[in-house]
Amino acid sequence: MIRILVRALVYLISAAVGLLVATWILDDMTVHWGGFLFAVVIFAAAQLILGPFITKFVAKNAEAFLGGVGLVSTFVALLLATLLGSDGIEIDGVTTWIAATVVVWVVTALATLLVPYLLVKAGIRQARENKEESAK
Repeated sequence: MIRILVRALVYLISAAVGLLVATWILDDMTVHWGGFLFAVVIFAAAQLILGPFITKFVAKNAEAFLGGVGLVSTFVALLLATLLGSDGIEIDGVTTWIAATVVVWVVTALATLLVPYLLVKAGIRQARENKEESAK
């Protein structure tokens, strides 16, 4: 159960980081703080659900496109987050949609690798502090 919660936390953090970086880089992508958290939850959930589904579909029907599954699921998750996310994210223009898909995909992939490391590091530091405090 804890593993699932940690995985969900990693997905949420990486989604938030990816969306914020894309917003920072792209002029025609805007975050509205009132609905941002909801949009992050929708994006992360869509990625979590759509990734395996799209992978299975592509592997069965068009194996040559397996490398683009992450980009496709990121695009669809962005689309869902903008449509259902209580105006948390706004993306204008085809070029911005393409750039946002690539940026969010790259950043979330990197964050998914780094966030668990940072969480473990923080947990180890906390455990050491607790051990030192209990030794006093």
